[in-house]
Amino acid sequence: MPVYFGTDGIRAVAGKFPLTPRAVKMLGQALGTLLAARYKPARIILGRDTRESGIWIARSLIDGLSSAGCEVISAGIITTPGVAYITRLGFSAGIVVSASHNPYTDNGIKIFSADGTKLSENDELAVEAVLYDYNHQLDDEPPTTEALSIEEDNKLVDHYIEFLAEAAQRLSLKGKRIGVDCANGAATGIAPQLLRRLGAEVYTIGCSPNGRNINAGCGSLHLEALSALVKAKQLDLGIAFDGDADRVLLVDATGSAVDGDKILLILAKYLKMQGKLQHNTVVATLMSNFGLERALAAHGLKLHRVAVGDKYVFDALRKYGFSLGGEQSGHVIIPAISPAGDGILTAICVLKALQELKTDFHAATEEMISCPQMLINVNVRHKIDFSELPRVAAALADAEQKLQGSGRVLLRYSGTEMLARVMVEGEDRSLVEQLASSLAETIRQEIG
Repeated sequence: MPVYFGTDGIRAVAGKFPLTPRAVKMLGQALGTLLAARYKPARIILGRDTRESGIWIARSLIDGLSSAGCEVISAGIITTPGVAYITRLGFSAGIVVSASHNPYTDNGIKIFSADGTKLSENDELAVEAVLYDYNHQLDDEPPTTEALSIEEDNKLVDHYIEFLAEAAQRLSLKGKRIGVDCANGAATGIAPQLLRRLGAEVYTIGCSPNGRNINAGCGSLHLEALSALVKAKQLDLGIAFDGDADRVLLVDATGSAVDGDKILLILAKYLKMQGKLQHNTVVATLMSNFGLERALAAHGLKLHRVAVGDKYVFDALRKYGFSLGGEQSGHVIIPAISPAGDGILTAICVLKALQELKTDFHAATEEMISCPQMLINVNVRHKIDFSELPRVAAALADAEQKLQGSGRVLLRYSGTEMLARVMVEGEDRSLVEQLASSLAETIRQEIG
């Protein structure tokens, strides 16, 4: 298993190992050497979100890649799925400098293969091997604030916008009043422009990035401001992205959240109507609410669960030929259109579904009655198998016994942060909250 690559690339505090100028340059050189041996010439597309650290991390990557003989073309500020799309236009690989929904102090490196899918585990192992014997004493080069040394090709973003416009064929938003929260991130210069092009009257928040305000009290992790905007302006709906726009959550006309589970339900019904829902199955993770499973079953559809992480969703889609999958967080993949989770594309597909189903959010999801679910994140010092922590194992067994088959418990570690995630779901809300809090406290006492 890779050490530094998590479920969504490398992610850390910018300026701290492995995201120091020297370490990033080494990673770029290792990746460049790998690609230069496969492609003649090796051409890499690079994009970033709006974090202030993105510039020096991109510069370090370019230095490393160029030293290995690769040609690097920068698309500038662009969404993660935007880079995944452009990579498929003839590049050897795509790289995104982004930490997705994390605060601005973090950053990350996501790498796509030539087909727009995540880099294979074997390639991740080969690239990160340069860091296994890393000498931190040489890590004294300060990050630079100078501009990038290569010109940014803004036309590449235009290619991506045209791809989204093509996916939006037959969708008319004329007369629709829509609120958009771009999380002060990469969707800022793309999503509002596209929605206006489709005829919508657009009201924006989270569209003034300054390098430090990405995801700060806005975006898909903080729907309060968008909900208030929708209600205050009496809008038809709201759309919220995270920092790199690989996920999306929605807000209906009442200001209520429409999460990834409800998005999957809407899209499943739409694809079934078109005869395009392969095997009548939707892929979701262990985090998805049991209410989604029951709602799908009412339409004769099945739910195939996988581990948490979009890479596991995509693996199941590819392995079994399914046509729709995603996460409760709003990371949705429709492989017939794109192998990458794409928040803007997902929003377009949901709006098309509602238009062609001739319905609204409430009617499209009213049969989904969510079970009470509580998620608690616990900061941890170490990621130790929960079965090797006797007190945690005992607390887990006790929780499962108290639920008596009417709920479930999921303990897992974040793939990108030093966090343990505790999820409890059941029919009795007070019991769910009690068990989740007790489990979280036990973990905190053991390894917090």
